[in-house]
Amino acid sequence: MSDLKAHFHTDWAAMTLNDWIGTILTVVVALLLVVAYVYVFRPKNREKLESRRFIPMEEDKIETGEKDGGK
Repeated sequence: MSDLKAHFHTDWAAMTLNDWIGTILTVVVALLLVVAYVYVFRPKNREKLESRRFIPMEEDKIETGEKDGGK
């Protein structure tokens, strides 16, 4: 057990500003991912998300037909 404690030991007082920024960003991104996963996998949001399923492909769709009246 002491090896495990020693492995995960953190010297909080020795952390620099960059260490703190990285730690905070990591925690914030992890929380945002959890929120996104809960939102996406919640059954009541299925209809809303399914209606927007093909939005990325619609931008790439080639339009057929004449645009300016055949001129």
